Order: sequence, then C-alpha cells, then structure tokens
Amino acid sequence: MTTEHNDGEFADVPETEVFDASAVPAGEVIDGEYDGEVFDGEVTDEERLRAMRSNLDRFDLEADDLAIIGEDGEFLGFSEQQSELLPVVAIVGRPNVGKSALVNRILGRREAVVEDKPGVTRDRVSYQADWNDKRFSLVDTGGWEPDARGIDASVALQAEIAIELCDVVLFVVDSRVGPTATDERVVQLLRRTDKPVFLIANKVDDAVLEPEAAQLWALGLGEPHPVSALHGRGVADLLDMVIKVLPDESAVAQPKLVGPRRVAILGRPNVGKSSLLNKAAGEERVVVNDLAGTTRDPVDEQVEIAGRVWTFVDTAGIRRRVHMHKGADFYASLRTTAALEKAEVGVVMLDVTQEISDQDLRIIDLVLESGRALVLAFNKWDLLDEDRRRMLDREIEKDLAHVEWAPRVNISARTGRHLEKLVPALEAALDGWDTRIPTAKFNGFLAELVQEHPHPLRGGKQPRILFGTQVQNRPPTFVLFSTGFLDPQYRRFIQRRLRENYGFVGTPIVTNMRIRERRPRA
Repeated sequence: MTTEHNDGEFADVPETEVFDASAVPAGEVIDGEYDGEVFDGEVTDEERLRAMRSNLDRFDLEADDLAIIGEDGEFLGFSEQQSELLPVVAIVGRPNVGKSALVNRILGRREAVVEDKPGVTRDRVSYQADWNDKRFSLVDTGGWEPDARGIDASVALQAEIAIELCDVVLFVVDSRVGPTATDERVVQLLRRTDKPVFLIANKVDDAVLEPEAAQLWALGLGEPHPVSALHGRGVADLLDMVIKVLPDESAVAQPKLVGPRRVAILGRPNVGKSSLLNKAAGEERVVVNDLAGTTRDPVDEQVEIAGRVWTFVDTAGIRRRVHMHKGADFYASLRTTAALEKAEVGVVMLDVTQEISDQDLRIIDLVLESGRALVLAFNKWDLLDEDRRRMLDREIEKDLAHVEWAPRVNISARTGRHLEKLVPALEAALDGWDTRIPTAKFNGFLAELVQEHPHPLRGGKQPRILFGTQVQNRPPTFVLFSTGFLDPQYRRFIQRRLRENYGFVGTPIVTNMRIRERRPRA
C-alpha cells in the first residue's frame, strides 16, 4: 500500500500534550535500527543517517522515493548561492560576562543592548562587522546555563545553535570571577566542535589585572586572551588573531539572495496599504483616499527602508466574498492573488482600531496557502487607546494563535512611525522561508525526538518514523517515511519542535507523509 498525505495545518500541540515513552517495548528502535539498539548520545548524526537509510532497504519503495533518500538526496527547492557567504563569528558564554559589550566594541557602535544584569540578550542576533578590510558576521547570544528551564532553556538552545552555525567561537569568561562550574560545562560543549575557539578573559581593564586571567588556563582551552570590552583594551590584538583563522567563505552560513526581495502588501480595503507604500517610497506613488477600494491594480515600487532596498507591491484590498461575484473588484482580487504568487513574503496589514475580522483571517490563510513568508503589520497604532489595546491583546491571543510564529510590527503608515521595524521582521521571515536543514541533522533531530516522545499507540499499533528529509524550501517542506499514519496532532508536535530548534520564523512548514510497508521476507 502506498499513501501520501499533505498536512497544511499550522496550529501547535498544546503544552500539556505528552507522548508516553513507556508505550514502546524495551529495546525497540523508534526511528530505525542501529545494530539492534536504540540510538544514544554517542552516535553522530551521520551514523544515524546511514543506519536509517539502510533500514529503508527492507521496505517497498518507489522510484521517486529512491531519488529522495539517495546519498545526494533530490532537493527541489532553491539551493544556488547568489551572494557572498561571510564567515561567522559567534560570541558565547554564561550570563553577564560582557558578551554584548564585546559585540559593541567590535562593531564600534552601541548596537547590542547592554545592561548590568543577566539575561538581557535572549535571541541569536547577527551583525555585519569588519576588521582590516576583512568582513564577517558577528553573532551575539544569550547566556548559556546548564539545566535551564522555561525561557532560559530556549536562550541556552539558541547559544548552542550559534556554536553549530559558526566558523569561529569566542568564549567569553569573567576574569574577575574566574572559571566557574558553568564555564566548565560550556567547555564540554565546545569540545564537541572542531571549530577554532578563542578563550576571552574579559574585564581586564588594566595591566594590574592581567595576572587574574592566568587562572583560566585551568579550563583547558589554551591561552586566555585578556581584553576589556568596556574600554577596548586588547580587542584589536584579539581581532588580528581571529581574522587569521577566518575562512574566505563560510562553510555554514545560509546563502542570501542578491537584489531586492519582493514584498506583497495585503489587507482588507482601506487598511492603509497604499499609505505604507507612499511613506516607504517617500512620494505619492499611489492614490490614497478614504474611499475603500481605491487601488485596483498591483503597483510595484522599489523602496529603501533602513538602508535596505525592497520591491514593494501594493495590492487591491480583498473584500468579503459576497462582493466578489463580478466587476472590477472581482478582477482586482484575482490580480492580488497573482501578485502574491510572484512575491516572496506577504505583509498582512491589520487596522488596530477595528476588531480582527474573518476577512483578515481569510487574507492570512491566503498567504499560508500560497506558501509565502508572513509578517503581520498592525497599522494605525498612533490611534490606539488603552481600552482598545486590551481588547486587541485578547483578539490576537484568540484569533492569531495559529500564526504566533509570524513576526509582528506596530506601525503608522500615515506618519511613518516605526516603519524601520519592518526591515528586521521581513529579514527574519525570509531567513526562515529560505532555511534548509541537512538530511543528517534532520534525521538526528527525528531520532532524538521520537525516542523522547514516541507516537502514541493507536489500535494496538505504533507507527514508526523510518526516515525524513527536507525536499524543498520556500516554504520548508519535509517528507517523513513511516510505517503507519501519523496523527495530525503528532505532526503539529514535530513542527513545533522544529520551530523551537531551528527557528523557522515567519514561514509555514509543510510535512508530507509517505507510508511504506515492510517487504515480505523471501
């Protein structure tokens, strides 16, 4: 029997949902067999991949299956590189050791938020830096702590991902405190990577304090480099050594497109789409009027916001279906749909002075169905009062829970307020839309996930995931080979874990299933 299934749902599994690992017989392999034993932490992703791929030989496969699971693995999405892949330098360490201060010192400006308390930085934040004509990406991370819980666990995970997705690591330690148990745990994490690691002894503000850095030899990472991120002491010498080991081109950075990305501005009539285009363009590029439905044809315009050039496409407002049976509005709606198909990201504008309506939700669903990246722009924020704001918070929690992964920005298209905040939101959504996970890493992710949370028993049987691969990006599309039908709730659980581990900000995720039966023994 051969079955294929497309899952277009995007809601998350509730936090209380738990999959009972005790339902699996002892010693049974959930995601493939590896010498008859369950995979453990000592097995590499590449070894898991080889074992799971060889295990598929026992199942009936079709020609297109073989093309997907082969050594090279057929990838149908965008993969060609069209831009320079700058080498990546990640700055890691426990909380409050001065990582963000060092970032600001290297950049030569106050870019990263710095405060004299731990936990200010939470996400991985990338900046473009240069030293002696050598350009590179600098990644600031939140403080790494062992056995963290809640949001701290997510912060620690982002730091671990930064180590994985960089070419050089700068490990920052507070020289005044000396090596701590947490620092030693970070060292254990760094020993698993084969990337160059620089041990940074921060807060060495003068020559008198330099002997304190000597105690960091005990961490076993070689010579500590004394610096003062606050005063800049020793940072230039450090950067001279870092650029000597940086590759010309990153081995891990994601390729980025050259040229303006296409952004479709969508929303119901009179929500402020044309005002946004005019404000971004700096001129009256399109007609703006209080009369709803002023725009009929999509209007393309290259605009520059916060130093980035984009191609904005103003579209006609999408009306309720009852008004779309005939006439100019019907054809305007068709052109809007076509414009979205040619775009890469859809900015759905919502009027905060009015309730989130079914019409707004249909427009969001239109972006999801098209597979485009998504950004939510809450317009007319300058007209919002406190009572309406409380109601809006409840509406977002109730009506937009299925797209909580989409970046949200609060703007005023009429005044241009916070228009620059669109840029990081658009970049984050497009990065998620472009992301591709290597097959070995994805199967390592699946192996760990299903060992921790196996699929529940259904009718006395338990479907097993045999193999998985990402066959496409834009949007990220995954194929899961399994021995039985996976519950929609369990597939949403996989999607939620994918977002927790790899981000996928601002993009829908598609999971396809291929159910395969074991080949009869001869």
